[in-house]
Amino acid sequence: MAALRRYQTVVSDSALWEGFPFRSGDVVLSPPAKCGTTWMQMLCALLIFDDTEFGRPLTEISPWFDATTYDTAATLATLESQQHRRFIKTHTPLDGLPFHEDVTYICVGRDPRDVMLSFENATANIHPDAIPAGGLDPEVAQPPAPDPIDRFWLWADSDLVNDTTSFGVTLANLVNHVRTFWERRDEPQVALFHYADLKADLPGELRRLARVLSIEISDERITELAAAATFDRMRGRADDLAPGVDHKLWRSNENFFRSGTSGQWRGLLDSAALDRYHRRVAELAPPELAEWLHRP
Repeated sequence: MAALRRYQTVVSDSALWEGFPFRSGDVVLSPPAKCGTTWMQMLCALLIFDDTEFGRPLTEISPWFDATTYDTAATLATLESQQHRRFIKTHTPLDGLPFHEDVTYICVGRDPRDVMLSFENATANIHPDAIPAGGLDPEVAQPPAPDPIDRFWLWADSDLVNDTTSFGVTLANLVNHVRTFWERRDEPQVALFHYADLKADLPGELRRLARVLSIEISDERITELAAAATFDRMRGRADDLAPGVDHKLWRSNENFFRSGTSGQWRGLLDSAALDRYHRRVAELAPPELAEWLHRP
């Protein structure tokens, strides 16, 4: 078995997975940041509990296990105490995770340009009081340049996949992350979803997720549960569903679910910039993956 690749950022360390006591049936949710992690956590919760109310914040039910801003021992104790089927959050690519045949690994991809803008909105929403409590560096949490197009190219041109001085959100990191799932997407334990598909047909994608998790459910119930996972419904329950609410991470929990729209990058990138961007993507991803990531 090949050695696991170690991924580190200022807020996470994949080495924490070493020796993790998996259970048969565990679900590991591993999208890149801002690709729909909370959305996928919500969909898993709806199917696993067959309910729309969970009794406590989603971030406590489905903790980010390898986050260094949490007490790992406490998180592990929480997971060990859970009697329901566990679904665990991470932003570690598949080649950094222990792989077990009785565990399901789920990734969500998204147009990288939308990811970049969504991440900027998220960092602007981090509450200043959460920075020392969560161990975040205030310099890291600020935009690196005043001009948004300069920030875009810093994100797009960076070769960093591992970076212990930042959140690790770069185009190279995102493509590498999704590629680790893309290359194994035909394996029965691996499932790859796309943010655009979730937006276009949420009941259909929830039905697909039920098949991935081997959960039998009626079409009528799928429709009922999917209605609880629309963007507007989740924003209305932001105090229960936003990540990090247990650490009061956000200035506004509701603003974590800022818009959920796609294509806002069109107001930033002209045709020359788009040509440059696609040349950069071609350096990082095979054509089929690049096309899939940028599907409308």
